[in-house]
Amino acid sequence: MAFDVAQALRDRHGENFELHGQLMNPQLARVLKTLGFDRFYVRGEGAYLYDDRGDRYLDFLSGFGVYALGRSHPALKQALHQAIDLDLPNMVQMDCALLPGLLAEQLVARAHPGIGRAFFCNSGAEAVETAIKFARHATGRARIVYCDHAFHGLSTGALALNGGKEFRQGFGPLIETTEVPFGDVDALARALAPGDVAAFVTEPVQGKGVNLAPDAFWPAAQELCRRHKTLLVMDEVQAGMGRTGAFFAHEHWGLQPDIITMSKALSGGYIPVGAVLATDSVFMSVYSSIERAMVHSSTFGRNQLAMVAGLATLAAFDDEDIVDRARRTGVAFEKALQPLVERYEMLHQVRGKGLMIGLEFGKPTSRSLRMRWSALEAMRTALFSQMMVVPLFHRHRILTQVAADNMNVVKLLPPLIIGEEEVEYFVDALDDILRDAHQGPGLLFEFGRTVAKSSLRRRPRPVSAR
Repeated sequence: MAFDVAQALRDRHGENFELHGQLMNPQLARVLKTLGFDRFYVRGEGAYLYDDRGDRYLDFLSGFGVYALGRSHPALKQALHQAIDLDLPNMVQMDCALLPGLLAEQLVARAHPGIGRAFFCNSGAEAVETAIKFARHATGRARIVYCDHAFHGLSTGALALNGGKEFRQGFGPLIETTEVPFGDVDALARALAPGDVAAFVTEPVQGKGVNLAPDAFWPAAQELCRRHKTLLVMDEVQAGMGRTGAFFAHEHWGLQPDIITMSKALSGGYIPVGAVLATDSVFMSVYSSIERAMVHSSTFGRNQLAMVAGLATLAAFDDEDIVDRARRTGVAFEKALQPLVERYEMLHQVRGKGLMIGLEFGKPTSRSLRMRWSALEAMRTALFSQMMVVPLFHRHRILTQVAADNMNVVKLLPPLIIGEEEVEYFVDALDDILRDAHQGPGLLFEFGRTVAKSSLRRRPRPVSAR
């Protein structure tokens, strides 16, 4: 009997968290239940998610930036249905199919003039792994320099570039790397000076914390890389594809990296795809002879459905003017949030570019609020930011995330299709919660009740024996 998706969802509805707890990552299920985030979502459309009770949630996480075009975009669905119906000869492997060439053409055309070629893979981490290999081969050097607070993925090579030590613990030894403070030109100069660095790998806007380097850092960093014959690798996996109001975030500073990594939004949210764009000299140093034609490859990297998803996504970006739309909405969003910084002592800063936004919370100035803040921090570092995320979800049905562990920053990654209605709704919701946070301990009690009730609310239900 053919697999019936709808029937399986009906028959096993409500077993989600038990299946994950018993057969997959039990700690993820535990965290979501503790925070009361254990919803049974049944549909996604545009900027919204819908659960089995009919409640609607504004998705300001967008799959960690995957759903730039929102969920269930009709043009993407149509293109993928058409591709399936065409019975395309997929992954012949000993073949050069047309669609990968078309997507490579589109991406190279959107990059700076020095970029000439593309390699396709399945994820951002795999794209970073490819960039590491290409850089080491092209330069004949081993060492990679990265920035503190960086996040480039969790596979072994990418993990060596991870600024979060909690991710690296127990997984070493890793490849040779050097960490420098993000935005510190002098530290970068010292790291590159020995002349043994293959690449400086960095995000133009850091995802963990939504950190921005000083504008002057970027041209100086590029010049240092050129001087020391180190490749400049821009990780655009999250910040790219219009997220910051430019197609590539590094365009804001007029940079011309040697290698660019992409993924997330390129998929349209349907078929995983990653891409590595590189200069001809880098690319051809790797694929330098007929014997090296397969020296680096990925089984699913050029699969036809992924290529269709990428091409349909780029077409929708052009048709709907997504990049400029994200820029305009980002400016309006920042302007709408700024009065809250002036009104509330605990909201210190709104930072970011376009629709990659960080809300930084910190110690207030008035004595009573400062005492309350210190008490919270004594309970757990950065508890306040979690106290923002939880009531945003429960009171206002807005899905957000804390930007990183032990960091009082809430990160906003809404779909790039949001407009005035979603911006206004979020600002009003944040205003409501910040008002409570500044008036008394009520928000802390609400947070505590939510956690306590959530831990009791969902009793384990038996998983069906099938």
